[in-house]
Amino acid sequence: MSEDLKPLESPLWLIGNKGMLGTELSQLLEKQGIPFTGTDREVDITSPAALDAYAEKQNAHGRISWIINCAAYTAVDKAEDDVETCRNLNAEGPGNIARTAEKFGARFIQLSTDYVFDGRGIPLAGEAAPFRPYREDDETRPIGVYGLTKRDGERRVLENHGESYIIRTAWLYGEHGNNFVHTMLRLMNEREEVKVVDDQWGSPTWAADLSRALVSLIMACDGPAAPAPGLYHYTNEGAVTWFGFAREIYRLGQSLGLIKKNCALRPCGSAEYPAKVKRPAYSVLDKTKFKTALGQTIPPWNESLKRYLESRA
Repeated sequence: MSEDLKPLESPLWLIGNKGMLGTELSQLLEKQGIPFTGTDREVDITSPAALDAYAEKQNAHGRISWIINCAAYTAVDKAEDDVETCRNLNAEGPGNIARTAEKFGARFIQLSTDYVFDGRGIPLAGEAAPFRPYREDDETRPIGVYGLTKRDGERRVLENHGESYIIRTAWLYGEHGNNFVHTMLRLMNEREEVKVVDDQWGSPTWAADLSRALVSLIMACDGPAAPAPGLYHYTNEGAVTWFGFAREIYRLGQSLGLIKKNCALRPCGSAEYPAKVKRPAYSVLDKTKFKTALGQTIPPWNESLKRYLESRA
């Protein structure tokens, strides 16, 4: 975010402030001097009354101008046996928050996922690449409870607050919370060999980059050319398989001293890691709409990974 951007005049309410993205976003808001209040499980998003009561309390100290929801149920396989909890947190909860935002005159940002698509891709006839990245208006066809509830959450948000912003992202990693980068660094320091699937394509996304994008969106909405509400995609640029991602983690990790031993990386197919829910084979998202609306470029995934690992080293 540009250093000359002025902080919001009214507070922002960050829901899910203790997760990976929520923690990263909290730190950025503090650094930028943007007034906000953060909540996690202490305010039940499945209870409209609890949400309204908290908003009413905060409004007594200054009207809430924005609500961002980073809370979600993200255990993809566990969701198949815990449907009610997953639906409450991923569909009903965001719908409740959107209703509260509408009631109290606040703008709303909901975080969503590439799992709203089935991962089969949109074929490109006659092109070198087999598929094109998913656009915001492509048909959603979720293939598991997690993806279905996130898709339904998008719909409930727009039904209850049509001026909301929904940001779909994918392959998120960062300093706070468990993620693929942390797992790879640990395994590569423990094992002689690590096998990683090489038939699933996506775009790794650094939580710090996504946090800056969210703040930029908020600031742009307070300017003369506010981006239109609706669906947007944001990941880092480029596409890679999980194996390719792991290979770059290993290369950079060794060069920065984060990996202390030699570890053989082996590509494998998804069939070698059976799961209750099939993962999307292709979940690359098209960011043209976001980049056009904000007039911004997005860092390539490998450059952001390097910056993140350098910060850890």
